[in-house]
Amino acid sequence: MNVTFKRRTKKVIIYLTIPFLVLFVFRLSYGYLVSSVERNNWVADSDFFSSIGELRKNYASEKGGKRVSAPDWADNQKYEKTATVQTRTTKFDADAAAVDSATKQFSAVIQYEQSVGNKGSRQLHLSIGVVPSAFDSFYTAIQKIGTVKEREVVKVDKTNEYRQLNAKRESLEKTLASLQELKSESGVISDFVTLHDKILEIEKELQELGVELGNFNSENEYCTVRVSLFEGSAGKKASFFTQTKNTLEWTIQYYTILIAALFGACCAATLIVHIAIKLNILKSEVQN
Repeated sequence: MNVTFKRRTKKVIIYLTIPFLVLFVFRLSYGYLVSSVERNNWVADSDFFSSIGELRKNYASEKGGKRVSAPDWADNQKYEKTATVQTRTTKFDADAAAVDSATKQFSAVIQYEQSVGNKGSRQLHLSIGVVPSAFDSFYTAIQKIGTVKEREVVKVDKTNEYRQLNAKRESLEKTLASLQELKSESGVISDFVTLHDKILEIEKELQELGVELGNFNSENEYCTVRVSLFEGSAGKKASFFTQTKNTLEWTIQYYTILIAALFGACCAATLIVHIAIKLNILKSEVQN
């Protein structure tokens, strides 16, 4: 009798312990997983510059081999090089000043700046133009400021685009010269009005092309470094003791709720069965 009672007691303890251990392991694993994702992806929604469409485009060039009977612009290899650095800092003012100091040290140019947020959660976003020869050194210097959480360098070849713009400009210049010659010939007034409008249209296109090609000029050659400075803790991994303590508290709370719910369900089921039996007994008595 005692052996049977002990076995049943042991089974009950095991059945009660298994759900507790399952909840505990689940919550502990979940806690580590979520904290790891938060530390690694804290800037996932902070890609500030992707939402701004009117930033200045910076281009640089590399000399290609000289081709016979080719214009000078046909030998330049143009590219756009952009570095993105997202940094977390607890010393916002000091690190913002460090970025400014590095910008001046490398003779770079701040082409876009925006500062948002209140003290404790401030953000500083800078788009900085730096000469190609100083790009790598400046990029390295910026990464020494604060705690870098995201960094990326993208280089895109723009040679074909540059050549197409120059070819289009040459074509428009030839067309404009031909139209200018037609002005000296006699004709109907309406034809001269149409000719004048066409000349104005081509001149406008040439002005727009001049602005686009101006970004490619050797005097304006820059690479871009985009810096986002975020104020706040860089995020530390919780200790095993803290994770275990929080997990144990959560497990006890929800395990108690689970047991109470199961106990309530059992009581309700027992009551329903008892009522059903009583009803069957009464029904049998009435029939008899």
